Amino acid sequence: MSTSPPVMASIVMRAWQGRGVLACLLWPLSWVFGLLITVRRALYAVGLLKRTTLPVPVIVVGNIFVGGTGKTPLVIWLIAQLRAHGFSPGVISRGYGGKAERVQVVNASMSPLLVGDEPLLMAQKTGVPMMVGRNRVAAAQALLAAHPEVDVIISDDGLQHYALDRTIEIQLSDTRGHGNGWLLPAGPLREPASRRSDFYVVNGGAVGNDNPYAMQLLAVRAEQLAQRSVHIDLSDLARKSGAMNIAAVAGIGNPARFFTMLRAQGVRLSEEHALADHFDFASNPFQDIAADIILITEKDAVKCASNPALVQDTRLWVVPVEATISGSLTKNIVEKLRGHPTA
Repeated sequence: MSTSPPVMASIVMRAWQGRGVLACLLWPLSWVFGLLITVRRALYAVGLLKRTTLPVPVIVVGNIFVGGTGKTPLVIWLIAQLRAHGFSPGVISRGYGGKAERVQVVNASMSPLLVGDEPLLMAQKTGVPMMVGRNRVAAAQALLAAHPEVDVIISDDGLQHYALDRTIEIQLSDTRGHGNGWLLPAGPLREPASRRSDFYVVNGGAVGNDNPYAMQLLAVRAEQLAQRSVHIDLSDLARKSGAMNIAAVAGIGNPARFFTMLRAQGVRLSEEHALADHFDFASNPFQDIAADIILITEKDAVKCASNPALVQDTRLWVVPVEATISGSLTKNIVEKLRGHPTA
């Protein structure tokens, strides 16, 4: 069994953290990529490429660092904050990893193979009205048609989807920062590090003058995949971890963040297995793991739950996380929304 990301992906990720030989060899392609970005943005700025403005405000939550930085827990947090202030949010998403070719409604009982693991997780945890689709404008319009009560749309990812006009941009990063600071393919950035947004959140970062909004992912318990009502506090698991073999498996953008979070809770891990992001679990990555308990992420759990063979593996325990964000981000978002005139 191989549970590590492809060797080439690991080599490239390491290269993106510095400006070594491989990154320097790829830099000319990054210059071309940067030129294309500049031209595309200019075409939108002068109106040669069309932007669509919706009749409700749009909040885009995204990142310029390629791969996962923690957008899903941030969106879930944002849904709860907006509801607490009287808004009725809806969510649109690309539905990465899903097979839906056209705009598709998302509900909690759907297959992650159709709509994607992250949208399904958000639907299950929040019950939010949601549409996925490659065309975010079409997805947003379909969402408003199906749910006229929605008065603010959250776009899960989509900073670079300029065809959809937006009221607020929230740019999320993590402790990897901007890597080597170069654009793809010499670096990890989809857009230049100088790209401006309304608010900046750092997952796992410390609060400082340049970072007023630090996000922490908190976990207090693990739930058995086979029966989610059965749970154990991580503090109890930490006390027992010296007497049993506990493994952790993660198929997310930054698996190390999951392992670090568990160790910070005092859980001693005998094995750590990093899967490729959006791993589909068509094969069984757990069969060769000799552990009493295997801890997995919520994102992976939505796909494991659709595989009858995996659901019956009583060693699998899901670790739910909740985001907390420092500072006055909620207040500033609400004030900006209420000052936004709807069409």
